[in-house]
Amino acid sequence: MSEGLVTRVTRLVSGGVNQLVDSIENASPETVMAEAIREVDRAIDQVSDELAAVLANKHLANTRLGDTTTRHEELQGQVGLAVKEGRDELAEAAIARQLDLESQIPVLETAVSEASREEKELEGYIDALQARKREMEAELDNYRRSQQQTVADAASTGSAAPKNSVERKTRKAEETFDRVMKNATGLPSGQAADMASAGKLAELDELARQNRVSERLAALKAAARDG
Repeated sequence: MSEGLVTRVTRLVSGGVNQLVDSIENASPETVMAEAIREVDRAIDQVSDELAAVLANKHLANTRLGDTTTRHEELQGQVGLAVKEGRDELAEAAIARQLDLESQIPVLETAVSEASREEKELEGYIDALQARKREMEAELDNYRRSQQQTVADAASTGSAAPKNSVERKTRKAEETFDRVMKNATGLPSGQAADMASAGKLAELDELARQNRVSERLAALKAAARDG
């Protein structure tokens, strides 16, 4: 997940209401609270979109890993058959292909592992945002009830409630809604693990690769003779 979205989620989960909306000038407390809740909803949608993309990538990597592993196993049987038939050229070709597949398998395994880590992380973000939204909705309900009670009290006494009483109740509702978590969440940044890639000299790499093919072929032929 991008660093910008991580920062946004952290702000929404751990910040006060004044931090959740871009502008609160000349807005009633209820309007500010409702806008803050909508902001959380938008963040949930954005994180959910990222989660869907991660799940799709994980599925593709898993499928490719399964296909690669199956093909490697099939080639192993074909190498054995070629050795028994004395077809060294066919055995060499199959071994060369196996080596190519063996270099891909760790990369695919890393991709699956990384996607699983991102999936868990994004699900945690969504859970935290949904919990924060429930908190905010409850406090908005409390604020609305306090306002209704103020109107009811004024009506029962036949006069408007004292201005300082209304202001006190409003301030109390805002302070409750504005409560932040006692400890900062410190959500992980979801930085993807870097995948090391080494440069190689083409001629030397090909020489080493051919040597590995020859060594594996020799071992298979020796095993066939011993058997």
